[in-house]
Amino acid sequence: MIWINGNLYVAVFHLGISHLKRLPVSLFTGMKQKVDRMHAINRRLFLAAGSAALTYCTTIPPAGAQSVSPTEARQIAEDAYVYGYSLITTEVTRVQMSNVPKVGGFTSPTGQFVNVPRYPPADYRGVSAPNADTLYSVAWLDLAEPQVFSHPDMGDRFYLFEITDLWMSDSESSPGKRTTGGKAANYLFTAPGWKGDVPADMQHFPMATRYMVILGRTYADGSEADYKAVNALQAQYKITPLSAWGKPYAAVTPPVNPNPGFSMTDKPQTVILDMGTEGYFNLMAKLMAAAAPAAATDVPMLASMAKIGIVPGKPFEMSKLDPAVQGALKDVPQAALKKIEANKDNLGAVVNGWSITKGLGTYGPSDYMRRAVVAAFGWPANQERDAVYPNTEKDSTGQTLSGANKYTLTFAKDATPPVDGFWSFTMYMIDQGWWFVPNPLNKFTVSMRDNPKFNPDGSLTLYFQNESPGADKEANWLPAPKGEFVLMLRMYWPKERPPSIIDGSWKVPQVVKVSS
Repeated sequence: MIWINGNLYVAVFHLGISHLKRLPVSLFTGMKQKVDRMHAINRRLFLAAGSAALTYCTTIPPAGAQSVSPTEARQIAEDAYVYGYSLITTEVTRVQMSNVPKVGGFTSPTGQFVNVPRYPPADYRGVSAPNADTLYSVAWLDLAEPQVFSHPDMGDRFYLFEITDLWMSDSESSPGKRTTGGKAANYLFTAPGWKGDVPADMQHFPMATRYMVILGRTYADGSEADYKAVNALQAQYKITPLSAWGKPYAAVTPPVNPNPGFSMTDKPQTVILDMGTEGYFNLMAKLMAAAAPAAATDVPMLASMAKIGIVPGKPFEMSKLDPAVQGALKDVPQAALKKIEANKDNLGAVVNGWSITKGLGTYGPSDYMRRAVVAAFGWPANQERDAVYPNTEKDSTGQTLSGANKYTLTFAKDATPPVDGFWSFTMYMIDQGWWFVPNPLNKFTVSMRDNPKFNPDGSLTLYFQNESPGADKEANWLPAPKGEFVLMLRMYWPKERPPSIIDGSWKVPQVVKVSS
């Protein structure tokens, strides 16, 4: 989960890849020169292909109503809206989070980290479904000049620095415990077209867009001592322009744009709808020309969009279209969003009553709808190899979970969630959002850090109910509200070898009602 201006974006969260495929970090040892050469070749191929795609599309004259019917124009516009939804969502989020004068709350100027120092309290209502496992650190970067991200030695602590571009394409090798271990490291991020030399002590991430975000998560056990330890690490997360590397450097705050063109406080979804058809496609065309070039595989989509005048770098003017076409395009945002919402259930499956969303973050060449759904309901999404978040609102009989009942969930011997990181259950009461459940223990998760008591046969039973199951079982207990609630299992760095939730060889046990 991540907090953005008082809104929650659920991280079934999910990491993807940029338009360039990259080798796993584990292969870089002893191969740096070879990899650098491969990066340079890949970068040139990407830029050449992207340039060809844009040239192809910009040479197609925008067609009017004479060449497309209102029905065809509407279909093209809806497809284009879906295609660009991840780009527009990320851009709105970027501006809302970084177009600020100083670090505060969950926002920070471009090139500076904002670090969340504590988990939210029980009565927090700023966002839905808060996290009580990792502390967040977020930085937006402008790669007009190459930027270097540095972190200290992380020891054995779980951490992840998810890197995402404007298209919401994430890197499969984002820095983290899974990919790079725990040693201190420096990472160089560059924009499309960069042709400089990579310093020997840096790992290079050539990005597909000018702007990007680092979404950092650092494990904390919730104790005051561990908060302080994590805060000390967070204070060492640094962004440095390449030109200032090795020199004294103090972060420079860019000037705030007093008129970014949309609300700085409304939810991104609301901001995007308020743009209307013309405003949406104008921003999309502007970004694709200046900051977020299309992938070479997007040529068919760009050619289709050009038929109704949506061309990178050129204004989209509804008034120049046939009046019947204008009418057909008027409510495209609402229609496209309905299609996006209708595809929510296609992100995963229900297994043993648990909704499991997998395979996100990495998208196929034309998997625009899946990318749009994640942008709308789970921006931006972790790679499943980094985190999977099953959730359920039902017990084993299909009945809604409620604090009026008592429930158990039992893992068989040696069958707790298979992870290389860690796992935890979080419970939320449902009241126009998912919220922590206030309770005398001030306990919002149950996991191995609670030192739960195993059964004599080696199995592990967890208790989800309103009243204490008894002092001897409280380490295994997650307090429930009196009303309805939802359970979420967070699995960080799930195992890929069987048994694994990724391949379906391991399944979350059902939640069983014990009594009323």
